[in-house]
Amino acid sequence: KSASSCKRLCKLLNENNLPAVEIHPGIRENERLAHYKKFNEGQTRIVVATKLFECGMNVARANIVFNYDMPENTDTYLDRITRDDGVGAKCLAITFVADGSDAKILNEIQSHFAVQITEMPDEVDMITY
Repeated sequence: KSASSCKRLCKLLNENNLPAVEIHPGIRENERLAHYKKFNEGQTRIVVATKLFECGMNVARANIVFNYDMPENTDTYLDRITRDDGVGAKCLAITFVADGSDAKILNEIQSHFAVQITEMPDEVDMITY
């Protein structure tokens, strides 16, 4: 949720040879746009972002979305996981449930969209995404 958490996670990924960029209110707008451009052009495949990224960014290139912080409501969840590429491509959404309030929101999401969100399996067929 915070810019500092976003920055720490991005640094950790980069230190482990997983090239990532960060997008949060703690960096200048021109730098945020440059990071978004790197991602959108395929120069990096990982964006670590606060909810600022939810506001009007087209994430058509995102195949996997990690909800490190639980979305606040069903609309925010849909905004985070929906790809805007016009061809209905699939996106794997991985959402961390840390406490009872997260579990409550997860139940609301499942009820609202009439879906069952299960625990992550040990193996995922990445060809699907």
